[in-house]
Amino acid sequence: MGSARADVVLTAPQARVPLLFIEVDNCTEEAALIAQKFDKYARFFQRQEKDTDGIEKPMWRTRWSAPATDEYERVHPPVLLVFHKVGQRSAKNQIARVADLTRHHWQGRWHPQGGYHSYDRCIPIVATTLQELRAHGPAGPVFWRFGREDRQPLLDAIGNARRDAYLARRRQAVREEERRREEQMAAEREAQRPVCKDCGQKFTDDRWEATGYSRGWGERESHPHLCEDCQGRAVAAEQQAEADERERQEQERLRREAEEQAAAQKAGGWLSRFRT
Repeated sequence: MGSARADVVLTAPQARVPLLFIEVDNCTEEAALIAQKFDKYARFFQRQEKDTDGIEKPMWRTRWSAPATDEYERVHPPVLLVFHKVGQRSAKNQIARVADLTRHHWQGRWHPQGGYHSYDRCIPIVATTLQELRAHGPAGPVFWRFGREDRQPLLDAIGNARRDAYLARRRQAVREEERRREEQMAAEREAQRPVCKDCGQKFTDDRWEATGYSRGWGERESHPHLCEDCQGRAVAAEQQAEADERERQEQERLRREAEEQAAAQKAGGWLSRFRT
Protein backbone atom coordinates (compact mmCIF):
# COMPACT_ATOMS: atom_id res chain seq x y z
CA MET A 1 0.00 0.00 0.00
CA GLY A 2 2.93 2.36 0.61
CA SER A 3 3.82 4.37 3.65
CA ALA A 4 6.00 7.41 4.25
CA ARG A 5 8.03 7.81 7.43
CA ALA A 6 9.81 11.14 7.30
CA ASP A 7 12.52 12.04 9.77
CA VAL A 8 10.68 15.28 10.52
CA VAL A 9 7.23 16.58 9.56
CA LEU A 10 6.92 20.37 9.78
CA THR A 11 3.63 22.28 9.84
CA ALA A 12 4.11 26.05 9.96
CA PRO A 13 1.18 27.75 8.22
CA GLN A 14 2.03 31.04 9.95
CA ALA A 15 5.32 30.90 8.02
CA ARG A 16 3.49 29.94 4.79
CA VAL A 17 4.68 26.33 5.06
CA PRO A 18 1.46 24.34 5.54
CA LEU A 19 3.23 20.97 5.49
CA LEU A 20 6.80 19.88 4.82
CA PHE A 21 8.31 16.40 5.01
CA ILE A 22 12.02 16.42 5.87
CA GLU A 23 14.49 13.62 5.16
CA VAL A 24 18.03 13.77 6.57
CA ASP A 25 20.96 11.81 5.09
CA ASN A 26 24.54 11.65 6.36
CA CYS A 27 25.85 10.72 2.91
CA THR A 28 26.11 7.11 4.00
CA GLU A 29 23.05 5.75 2.19
CA GLU A 30 23.07 4.87 -1.48
CA ALA A 31 21.20 7.30 -3.74
CA ALA A 32 19.04 4.46 -5.09
CA LEU A 33 17.74 3.71 -1.59
CA ILE A 34 16.92 7.37 -1.01
CA ALA A 35 15.12 7.50 -4.36
CA GLN A 36 13.03 4.46 -3.39
CA LYS A 37 11.57 6.45 -0.51
CA PHE A 38 9.83 8.66 -3.03
CA ASP A 39 8.05 5.66 -4.50
CA LYS A 40 6.57 5.20 -1.03
CA TYR A 41 5.77 8.90 -0.76
CA ALA A 42 3.98 8.78 -4.10
CA ARG A 43 1.86 5.81 -3.04
CA PHE A 44 1.14 7.41 0.32
CA PHE A 45 0.06 10.72 -1.21
CA GLN A 46 -2.35 8.89 -3.50
CA ARG A 47 -4.06 6.96 -0.72
CA GLN A 48 -7.54 8.07 0.29
CA GLU A 49 -9.27 7.65 3.64
CA LYS A 50 -12.50 8.82 5.23
CA ASP A 51 -11.94 11.52 7.80
CA THR A 52 -13.90 11.97 11.03
CA ASP A 53 -16.49 13.97 9.06
CA GLY A 54 -17.14 10.95 6.84
CA ILE A 55 -15.66 12.64 3.76
CA GLU A 56 -12.96 10.81 1.84
CA LYS A 57 -9.71 12.77 1.71
CA PRO A 58 -6.03 12.16 1.01
CA MET A 59 -4.71 10.08 3.90
CA TRP A 60 -1.99 12.59 4.73
CA ARG A 61 -4.70 15.17 5.46
CA THR A 62 -6.17 12.89 8.11
CA ARG A 63 -2.76 12.66 9.80
CA TRP A 64 -1.69 16.32 9.88
CA SER A 65 -3.75 19.45 10.33
CA ALA A 66 -2.37 21.32 7.36
CA PRO A 67 -4.82 24.03 6.23
CA ALA A 68 -6.69 23.34 3.01
CA THR A 69 -4.94 25.00 0.11
CA ASP A 70 -5.57 24.84 -3.60
CA GLU A 71 -1.88 24.24 -4.15
CA TYR A 72 -1.77 21.08 -2.05
CA GLU A 73 -4.95 19.75 -3.61
CA ARG A 74 -3.27 19.78 -7.01
CA VAL A 75 0.36 19.21 -6.06
CA HIS A 76 1.56 16.79 -3.39
CA PRO A 77 3.17 18.24 -0.24
CA PRO A 78 6.89 19.01 -0.66
CA VAL A 79 9.75 16.88 0.63
CA LEU A 80 13.02 18.44 1.77
CA LEU A 81 16.27 16.47 1.62
CA VAL A 82 19.01 17.68 3.97
CA PHE A 83 22.44 16.15 3.35
CA HIS A 84 25.20 16.21 5.98
CA LYS A 85 28.71 15.19 4.89
CA VAL A 86 29.58 12.47 7.38
CA GLY A 87 30.03 9.45 5.13
CA GLN A 88 32.33 9.03 2.17
CA ARG A 89 29.81 10.07 -0.47
CA SER A 90 29.73 13.60 -1.88
CA ALA A 91 26.60 15.56 -0.99
CA LYS A 92 26.65 17.21 -4.40
CA ASN A 93 26.80 13.85 -6.17
CA GLN A 94 24.10 12.43 -3.90
CA ILE A 95 21.75 15.28 -4.76
CA ALA A 96 22.38 14.98 -8.51
CA ARG A 97 21.93 11.20 -8.44
CA VAL A 98 18.71 11.29 -6.40
CA ALA A 99 17.33 14.01 -8.70
CA ASP A 100 18.01 11.84 -11.73
CA LEU A 101 16.45 8.71 -10.19
CA THR A 102 13.29 10.52 -9.02
CA ARG A 103 12.65 12.57 -12.15
CA HIS A 104 9.33 10.81 -12.82
CA HIS A 105 8.09 12.02 -9.42
CA TRP A 106 9.02 15.71 -9.65
CA GLN A 107 9.24 16.64 -13.33
CA GLY A 108 6.55 19.12 -14.32
CA ARG A 109 4.87 19.89 -17.62
CA TRP A 110 5.75 23.12 -19.42
CA HIS A 111 2.94 25.53 -20.28
CA PRO A 112 4.32 27.77 -23.05
CA GLN A 113 1.28 30.06 -23.00
CA GLY A 114 1.62 30.79 -19.29
CA GLY A 115 5.40 30.55 -19.15
CA TYR A 116 5.50 28.18 -16.19
CA HIS A 117 5.73 24.50 -15.26
CA SER A 118 2.68 22.68 -13.94
CA TYR A 119 3.42 20.21 -11.17
CA ASP A 120 -0.02 18.65 -10.80
CA ARG A 121 0.27 15.27 -9.03
CA CYS A 122 4.02 15.73 -8.72
CA ILE A 123 6.13 15.76 -5.56
CA PRO A 124 8.10 18.97 -5.08
CA ILE A 125 11.54 17.71 -4.00
CA VAL A 126 13.96 20.24 -2.54
CA ALA A 127 17.52 19.56 -1.43
CA THR A 128 20.15 21.38 0.62
CA THR A 129 23.12 20.65 2.83
CA LEU A 130 23.70 21.27 6.49
CA GLN A 131 26.81 23.24 5.54
CA GLU A 132 24.74 25.63 3.39
CA LEU A 133 22.16 26.02 6.15
CA ARG A 134 24.86 26.90 8.66
CA ALA A 135 26.46 29.38 6.28
CA HIS A 136 23.36 31.21 5.08
CA GLY A 137 20.57 30.27 7.47
CA PRO A 138 17.21 28.65 6.68
CA ALA A 139 15.93 31.89 5.10
CA GLY A 140 18.81 32.11 2.64
CA PRO A 141 18.93 30.92 -0.99
CA VAL A 142 20.23 27.46 -0.12
CA PHE A 143 17.44 25.20 -1.42
CA TRP A 144 17.58 23.57 -4.82
CA ARG A 145 14.25 22.50 -6.27
CA PHE A 146 14.79 19.49 -8.51
CA GLY A 147 14.32 20.63 -12.09
CA ARG A 148 15.41 24.22 -11.51
CA GLU A 149 18.80 25.82 -12.10
CA ASP A 150 19.28 28.23 -9.23
CA ARG A 151 19.07 27.84 -5.49
CA GLN A 152 16.25 29.73 -3.79
CA PRO A 153 14.83 30.56 -0.36
CA LEU A 154 12.59 27.77 0.92
CA LEU A 155 9.24 29.40 0.15
CA ASP A 156 10.30 30.10 -3.44
CA ALA A 157 11.71 26.61 -3.82
CA ILE A 158 8.58 24.78 -2.67
CA GLY A 159 6.30 27.23 -4.47
CA ASN A 160 5.62 28.03 -8.11
CA ALA A 161 6.18 31.77 -8.51
CA ARG A 162 5.80 31.77 -12.29
CA ARG A 163 2.45 30.02 -12.10
CA ASP A 164 1.32 32.36 -9.33
CA ALA A 165 2.30 35.37 -11.45
CA TYR A 166 0.48 33.94 -14.47
CA LEU A 167 -2.68 33.30 -12.46
CA ALA A 168 -2.47 36.77 -10.94
CA ARG A 169 -2.29 38.26 -14.45
CA ARG A 170 -5.30 36.18 -15.50
CA ARG A 171 -7.30 37.28 -12.46
CA GLN A 172 -6.37 40.89 -13.17
CA ALA A 173 -7.42 40.47 -16.81
CA VAL A 174 -10.75 38.99 -15.72
CA ARG A 175 -11.31 41.88 -13.32
CA GLU A 176 -10.49 44.36 -16.06
CA GLU A 177 -12.85 42.63 -18.47
CA GLU A 178 -15.61 42.63 -15.88
CA ARG A 179 -14.98 46.32 -15.21
CA ARG A 180 -15.14 47.13 -18.95
CA ARG A 181 -18.31 45.07 -19.31
CA GLU A 182 -19.94 46.82 -16.35
CA GLU A 183 -18.96 50.21 -17.74
CA GLN A 184 -20.37 49.29 -21.15
CA MET A 185 -23.63 48.07 -19.61
CA ALA A 186 -23.85 51.24 -17.52
CA ALA A 187 -23.26 53.37 -20.63
CA GLU A 188 -25.91 51.47 -22.59
CA ARG A 189 -28.36 51.84 -19.72
CA GLU A 190 -27.55 55.53 -19.40
CA ALA A 191 -28.25 56.01 -23.09
CA GLN A 192 -31.77 54.64 -22.49
CA ARG A 193 -32.44 56.88 -19.49
CA PRO A 194 -35.64 58.92 -20.07
CA VAL A 195 -35.53 62.72 -20.31
CA CYS A 196 -38.21 64.98 -18.90
CA LYS A 197 -40.40 66.31 -21.70
CA ASP A 198 -40.85 69.58 -19.86
CA CYS A 199 -37.50 70.67 -18.38
CA GLY A 200 -35.19 68.31 -20.29
CA GLN A 201 -33.54 66.87 -17.14
CA LYS A 202 -32.65 63.16 -17.05
CA PHE A 203 -34.75 60.97 -14.80
CA THR A 204 -33.26 59.80 -11.50
CA ASP A 205 -33.05 56.05 -10.94
CA ASP A 206 -36.00 56.20 -8.53
CA ARG A 207 -38.11 58.15 -11.01
CA TRP A 208 -37.15 55.82 -13.85
CA GLU A 209 -38.18 52.83 -11.79
CA ALA A 210 -41.39 54.51 -10.63
CA THR A 211 -42.49 55.20 -14.19
CA GLY A 212 -41.88 51.61 -15.26
CA TYR A 213 -44.36 48.79 -15.60
CA SER A 214 -43.06 46.45 -12.92
CA ARG A 215 -45.87 47.30 -10.54
CA GLY A 216 -48.61 46.88 -13.11
CA TRP A 217 -50.69 49.24 -15.20
CA GLY A 218 -53.02 50.14 -12.35
CA GLU A 219 -50.20 51.44 -10.16
CA ARG A 220 -48.17 53.23 -12.77
CA GLU A 221 -47.04 56.73 -11.88
CA SER A 222 -48.90 59.71 -13.34
CA HIS A 223 -47.16 61.81 -15.96
CA PRO A 224 -44.52 59.18 -16.81
CA HIS A 225 -42.97 61.60 -19.30
CA LEU A 226 -42.10 64.14 -16.59
CA CYS A 227 -39.44 64.22 -13.87
CA GLU A 228 -40.42 64.34 -10.21
CA ASP A 229 -40.33 68.14 -9.92
CA CYS A 230 -42.27 68.70 -13.11
CA GLN A 231 -44.69 65.96 -12.13
CA GLY A 232 -45.28 67.74 -8.82
CA ARG A 233 -45.96 71.04 -10.59
CA ALA A 234 -48.19 69.33 -13.15
CA VAL A 235 -50.20 67.57 -10.45
CA ALA A 236 -50.53 70.83 -8.50
CA ALA A 237 -51.66 72.67 -11.64
CA GLU A 238 -54.22 69.95 -12.38
CA GLN A 239 -55.52 70.07 -8.84
CA GLN A 240 -55.78 73.85 -9.01
CA ALA A 241 -57.55 73.60 -12.36
CA GLU A 242 -59.98 71.08 -10.89
CA ALA A 243 -60.60 73.37 -7.91
CA ASP A 244 -61.16 76.33 -10.23
CA GLU A 245 -63.55 74.26 -12.33
CA ARG A 246 -65.50 73.20 -9.25
CA GLU A 247 -65.65 76.86 -8.17
CA ARG A 248 -66.82 77.88 -11.63
CA GLN A 249 -69.47 75.18 -11.68
CA GLU A 250 -70.62 76.20 -8.22
CA GLN A 251 -70.86 79.85 -9.27
CA GLU A 252 -72.72 78.78 -12.41
CA ARG A 253 -75.14 76.75 -10.32
CA LEU A 254 -75.74 79.67 -7.97
CA ARG A 255 -76.28 82.02 -10.93
CA ARG A 256 -78.83 79.68 -12.48
CA GLU A 257 -80.63 79.30 -9.21
CA ALA A 258 -80.74 83.09 -8.79
CA GLU A 259 -82.06 83.54 -12.31
CA GLU A 260 -84.66 80.86 -11.79
CA GLN A 261 -85.72 82.44 -8.52
CA ALA A 262 -85.93 85.89 -10.10
CA ALA A 263 -87.95 84.49 -12.99
CA ALA A 264 -90.29 82.76 -10.60
CA GLN A 265 -90.83 85.96 -8.64
CA LYS A 266 -91.48 87.93 -11.82
CA ALA A 267 -93.97 85.36 -13.03
CA GLY A 268 -95.72 85.50 -9.67
CA GLY A 269 -96.10 89.29 -10.00
CA TRP A 270 -97.93 89.06 -13.34
CA LEU A 271 -100.32 86.45 -12.04
CA SER A 272 -101.25 88.62 -9.12
CA ARG A 273 -102.40 91.40 -11.51
CA PHE A 274 -104.75 89.07 -13.31
CA ARG A 275 -106.39 88.00 -10.06
CA THR A 276 -107.26 91.55 -9.11
